[in-house]
Amino acid sequence: MSQIKILIVEDEKIVALGIKKMLKNLGYLVPSIASSGEEAISKAEITFPDLVLMDIMLKGDMDGVEAADQIRKRFEVPVVFLTAYSDEKILERAKRTNPYGYIIKPFEENSLHATIELALHNYKEEKAIK
Repeated sequence: MSQIKILIVEDEKIVALGIKKMLKNLGYLVPSIASSGEEAISKAEITFPDLVLMDIMLKGDMDGVEAADQIRKRFEVPVVFLTAYSDEKILERAKRTNPYGYIIKPFEENSLHATIELALHNYKEEKAIK
């Protein structure tokens, strides 16, 4: 597996470190972790990730849905949401950002791996068509 870079956006430090460990076990690089939407945008600009794992509820004024929308528009990076929240209102907002996946916490490592691989595959296919 080539070294795919994944930016983690999660405001709970312990959760973020757990996700980082999972990703490293799966062979991915984690160049950075952000805890707010604003920080996520800044780090996406600096680290050039191949994919962003985005929590919806974040510290600061910008939630993960808004941050994902800006990251997608500015950097054309696929986003997969990782969230404990699954109500219809949040899901509808998230869908408008055209995410490449939506995983409900807690999740298993194999679910995370499958979702990331499908997201990356679909993103590459989409870019090839354009």
